[in-house]
Amino acid sequence: MSTVVTSNEVIRDIEQLLYQEASLLDRPDLDRWIELYTEDGTYWMPTIEDQEDPLNHISLFYDDRVMMEVRRRYFVHPRAASKDYKVRSSHIISNIQITEMDDKTGNCTVTSNFHCFMYYRDKQTPYAGRYTHELVRDGDSYKIHHKRVDLINCDAVLNTINIYI
Repeated sequence: MSTVVTSNEVIRDIEQLLYQEASLLDRPDLDRWIELYTEDGTYWMPTIEDQEDPLNHISLFYDDRVMMEVRRRYFVHPRAASKDYKVRSSHIISNIQITEMDDKTGNCTVTSNFHCFMYYRDKQTPYAGRYTHELVRDGDSYKIHHKRVDLINCDAVLNTINIYI
């Protein structure tokens, strides 16, 4: 018996995925976090407002799945410098909106606002901005194909960002 997914169910599934991602980053559990991404997934943090692409401009991050795996392995390695100080963070996500939806595939683009407070090396740093997630349908759930993080102060001098925001 097949069921028809209502619009409210789709929105709820998407919200839960974004909240789950934030929760995994807060722990930080990069092993489970990376599983939220497709095999060809990317993570992009531009350096300028309204940056059009990550390939012809410098970015704070532009990681494909391979680079995400490298960062994840380094972050959890027992002798990594990042282990000298614990990283703690708190993500708050709001104003989640589906901006595009392919009715045939269920793939969609979702925007949301975020605030993230990072505590590392006895210093608390606030980050805020807008997320854009490109999601692909994966059975009854979604996976992240592309995540763009637009910081409101992307062109400012930033502290070291030692974990994904």
